[in-house]
Amino acid sequence: MATTEAQTTPDAHPAYTPAYKTTVLWLLVIAYTFNFIDRTIISTIGQAIKEDLKLTDEQLGWLGGLSFALLYTTLGIPIARLAERKSRVNIITIAIVVWSGFTALCGLATSYVQLLLFRVGVGVGEAGLSPPAHSLISDYFEPKKRASALSIYAFGIPLGTMFGAIAGGWIAQNVSWQAAFMLVGLPGIAVAVAIKLIVKEPPRGWSDRQLAAETAAAAQAASAETPGAIGREASAAGAPNPPLSSAEIMATKPPSMWAVTKRLFGSWGMFHMAAGITLASFAGYGAGQYVPPYLIRQYGMDLATAGLLFGLVAGVANGAGTLLGGFLTDWASKRNLRWYALVPAIGLLIATPLYLWTFTRDTWQAGVGFWLLAGVLHYTYLGPTFGVVQNAMDVRMRATAVAILFFVLNLIALGFGPPFTGWLIDQFAQNAWMTAGGTEAFKAACPGGLGPAGAPAAVDAACKAATAVGTRLGLLGTTLIYAWAGLHYLLAAITLPRDIARAKAAQSA
Repeated sequence: MATTEAQTTPDAHPAYTPAYKTTVLWLLVIAYTFNFIDRTIISTIGQAIKEDLKLTDEQLGWLGGLSFALLYTTLGIPIARLAERKSRVNIITIAIVVWSGFTALCGLATSYVQLLLFRVGVGVGEAGLSPPAHSLISDYFEPKKRASALSIYAFGIPLGTMFGAIAGGWIAQNVSWQAAFMLVGLPGIAVAVAIKLIVKEPPRGWSDRQLAAETAAAAQAASAETPGAIGREASAAGAPNPPLSSAEIMATKPPSMWAVTKRLFGSWGMFHMAAGITLASFAGYGAGQYVPPYLIRQYGMDLATAGLLFGLVAGVANGAGTLLGGFLTDWASKRNLRWYALVPAIGLLIATPLYLWTFTRDTWQAGVGFWLLAGVLHYTYLGPTFGVVQNAMDVRMRATAVAILFFVLNLIALGFGPPFTGWLIDQFAQNAWMTAGGTEAFKAACPGGLGPAGAPAAVDAACKAATAVGTRLGLLGTTLIYAWAGLHYLLAAITLPRDIARAKAAQSA
């Protein structure tokens, strides 16, 4: 628990224990886990939805893409601006209740349009989590620990993917896909209550002031032990102008949207970091939505088995990679700040051929080891990128910077990644269908990827075979984008140390 209740006033100087800060961080991780359970469950139960509602893969992609991302991205910015002024804890609490309720409502949908609209509602709620959460974490954890703390927060992505896949697949297999939405949506409300009761709103810039105080104390100690000019130099170098108090920060107007956008994208290094995370996420959302259907279509798994395998591999590999990226970068960046970009670059460039190998095996057992390793390397990009963004921003820019980054990232990556991969799958499936002797359009001949009711078994088998071929080739095409993202991170490394130094100089000016 916090050691004082003085944080209730804007100019207070509370002392948060390490245990309390860890508790806050893991409550936010749990919230982000439910965020991703509700966001990505569509990938696990998508095959059941596709067959029940007779959808194409592109339509399935829109359910996981732009329908969710449109309001998720556009509302993120005004919510973040509100978070620069109002209680971030309250915003997060309300957001969790909203998205959890709409996820449960998805289970009541009886048509594609209804499901599409309810997915829009899920996006509305989820827009209120990450911008204020990143800002909270940056106030609780000083700059040298932020990449690690934000990578732990991002650990909610693989956790949510894992639990959503395993639970969603089992429920869809044994009950229905509608029940899967309901049963994973409602528990999020309990998380909202816990956050409201436990998490305290820290003063703005708390961790920065704590670091400044510690640095000044160390400089004074060095000055006392080192008489003369050397001691004066140590004191001057170690004790720069102190950060503003929380009251002073809140009394000033937050920087403009343009100022935040310019800081975020206005230098070579920051631009290519943003491009790297956007492209890596585009491929991740696009390919990730169709891996469970790939396992079903290519290897004949049922929903529960596909969800279990996908959930375990994604949870273990992607979780390990997310944590590794943050902690490795915090360690390596003490020697050279270029490692904020080099760690993601190396991970993505090596992961690409490993994924290509995985999705070209005749049995899933032959590719699962490469899939695990690729996931570890691939997900090293999250912590370093978020850490750079937070370290480059002023205290009143942080929530807005995350919202702007997420606006660009999710509008492009989440909005169009799944539909793009679904469109690729449909095109490749159409080509495979015509190559096998089909005479009419694949969509008409194979509604939902299956033979029409009453069609001969040979027609159903041909439809499933074309769908399997299309899914494999669509995944391979999307996977190549990981290498493209890795190249942007390499480009970022060229000037990143200079760009971070300039951003810090602007903060202290």
